[in-house]
Amino acid sequence: MNAYFISDAHLGIDPPGCVPNRETRLVEFLRSITGKASHVVIVGDLFEFWYEYSYYVSRDHFKLFAAISDLVESGAEVHLLQGNHDFAYGDFFPKTLGVQVHKDVVLDIQGKKVLCRHGDGVAKSDFGYRLFRRILDLPLNRWLFKQLHPDWGMSLARFVGRNSRKYGESRVIKMEEYLDWANRTMQKKGCDVCILGHHHVFGKWNVESGLVASPGDWIKKLTYLQMEAGEISVLNFQDA
Repeated sequence: MNAYFISDAHLGIDPPGCVPNRETRLVEFLRSITGKASHVVIVGDLFEFWYEYSYYVSRDHFKLFAAISDLVESGAEVHLLQGNHDFAYGDFFPKTLGVQVHKDVVLDIQGKKVLCRHGDGVAKSDFGYRLFRRILDLPLNRWLFKQLHPDWGMSLARFVGRNSRKYGESRVIKMEEYLDWANRTMQKKGCDVCILGHHHVFGKWNVESGLVASPGDWIKKLTYLQMEAGEISVLNFQDA
């Protein structure tokens, strides 16, 4: 069976130029590979924002949760990586859906060691973001946010996300910084492949230590990676 990698869906918002009904299309994609996948890796930023309250998860994504649960029931290993928009996962995905949640992970797939990471903070030019992330991750700040009513908290997070997105659209992607980090980390960990998201650029790049690949995003192009017999292809679900 094949392995599949998707990234940067940012579900919960519909930015200008996005594919219509893209969450519905994502559910269709997951249904289409159920029973055919050995591994499914969601390489971060599945949601524009995620925060778990003790008795609340967003009802907007019920069909998505069901599709992911069915993937797990079919025997697939489903891995969810923390992104810069959805790093605050609790125990809903592991305990309720059977999904493994990581900051980064090395998987043995089809005879290859595959390093997976969202990619935020690995570029040297992401210094400002790394500082901001540390502030958001402080236990006191997480506790303060949890005191907000979920509806207010989601509204605030989406407001901040819209403004940060405007800033992000103007930044220059320095792909060489991502490739340099991947090359060094693959060498250190003895990996053959590195899968990165975050920058929304889809493609494959050969480096000294092996292959670096990125699924792109599920916003304007419904791209994903498929690994079959050790070979990785970049595909588009819009063409299916």
